[in-house]
Amino acid sequence: MSSQDRPPVTGTQDHPLVERARRLAADLLAPQAERVDQEGVPAGHIEAIRRSGLLGVSASREYGGWAAPAAVARRTAEILAGACCSTWFVQTQHHTPVATLASCEGPVRERLLGRMARGELLSGVAYAHLRAYPRTPVQVTEERGGLRFDGRVPWYTGWGLNDVMLLAGISRDGEAVFAFTEAREQPGLRPSEPMRLAALTASRTVSLELDGLRLPLESVALRLPYEEWAARDRVKTVSASPAMFGIAEAALALLDDEVAEPMRGRLETVRERAYALADAPGTEADLAERLALRIDAAELMRTATTAAVVAGGGRSLALSSTAQRLAREALFLLVQGQTAASREAHLGVLAAGKP
Repeated sequence: MSSQDRPPVTGTQDHPLVERARRLAADLLAPQAERVDQEGVPAGHIEAIRRSGLLGVSASREYGGWAAPAAVARRTAEILAGACCSTWFVQTQHHTPVATLASCEGPVRERLLGRMARGELLSGVAYAHLRAYPRTPVQVTEERGGLRFDGRVPWYTGWGLNDVMLLAGISRDGEAVFAFTEAREQPGLRPSEPMRLAALTASRTVSLELDGLRLPLESVALRLPYEEWAARDRVKTVSASPAMFGIAEAALALLDDEVAEPMRGRLETVRERAYALADAPGTEADLAERLALRIDAAELMRTATTAAVVAGGGRSLALSSTAQRLAREALFLLVQGQTAASREAHLGVLAAGKP
């Protein structure tokens, strides 16, 4: 059945992609999560994600995607993250490049969007360093009818699994410039060795050294004043990640109902409000509430994973323990997408001793 022939589905829990995510989680991701945590996300996991259609969850039907509601994208993210956060983290990078292509015009859209929406290509992202502005870890200059990228990308996830990447830098005029290139070593682009991290080492994260990487103008998907991009990005970075709720749910499933139910109720209250705001137009006025809910979600996740470790006792210290893996993944999500503003606000809550 082609994407155009699929019947519309309005519900979340009965959406085909939610059911596919559940099957992937139960049959493949969760049973192998501890091994993957130690050995790395295998190509087979990514192939299963490709086949599932999840890489096109939000892409338009015109380009082979599902055009699913945001609630479906969030629920599938919760399921994948709760089953194997490393696999979720690799594939979640893909959705920003798809959204970027969908909103742009030009040859790069027609060249890549359909193949990415159908899961034929997996994309990573190399733009988090833009949040360090006015520092510019990656500089972009125009020369000889193209673009030159110089500098260092501190974090790039999915090396060896991704086909393409969305790379960003800052121009001399203060523009944020986003362009696509192949996710491989090439003249002007050299990866580091994979990083050893306390959590999500399995996600194959490297840094990238850029020394005169040249890309054609046809590879550009987006360029706009930095302040305009930062305003869009700010709404994303202050919002609670669905992965936080997925990890918390997985941890609560390890507990007796008597212990889990009170936390489960609080978690649902925070999730409901966070997602209601996510579905509303992002405004400066609600940024503070979004950030407060992100912190609430993070603290509930931290409490749930700590409870799972406590309940497991000494067994939780084994690398084969689901509880300790979830606790380490929770540590990762505390700082994933963090900005100076979100760090300061979260530290303020912790210093005040608030639950």
